[in-house]
Amino acid sequence: MTTLPPLADVPVRSADDLTARWMLLLEPPVFRARSLWLAWLGPDRRMLPIVLPVDDVPLVPEPAMLADLTRLHDSLFESRLGGEGHFAMALCRPGDPGLREDDEAWVAALSTALDDGRIDGTWSLHLAAGGEVAPLVEAPPWLWSR
Repeated sequence: MTTLPPLADVPVRSADDLTARWMLLLEPPVFRARSLWLAWLGPDRRMLPIVLPVDDVPLVPEPAMLADLTRLHDSLFESRLGGEGHFAMALCRPGDPGLREDDEAWVAALSTALDDGRIDGTWSLHLAAGGEVAPLVEAPPWLWSR
């Protein structure tokens, strides 16, 4: 008999691994309402055992929500990861898996809120809809070569 290690002990070693991890965490990736799931990878690329779903997110992100999101990230990033790692998110919504204008609005709003040194570390965003999970914003390639 083989015993598998807990999921939090298995490093995420590539962009494909991160997509596969979201598939496991969000199984099945079919949703009745919009939510944003938050997770963090440490410098060893292991996912913290904290995966936080934020339910009933709006169609387009609001500035106050984005400010709260960055504050939450900053707090966990420093307290749990010592300021190093990756912020992984999954936007979950009902409907087909095709990219929509509201998905693009999330990418644009998160880019504005998180890029240009506004957060420590890196970030990525996956879309989970219609039984599929796909990256909308990939983690930077250098993350996987460390």
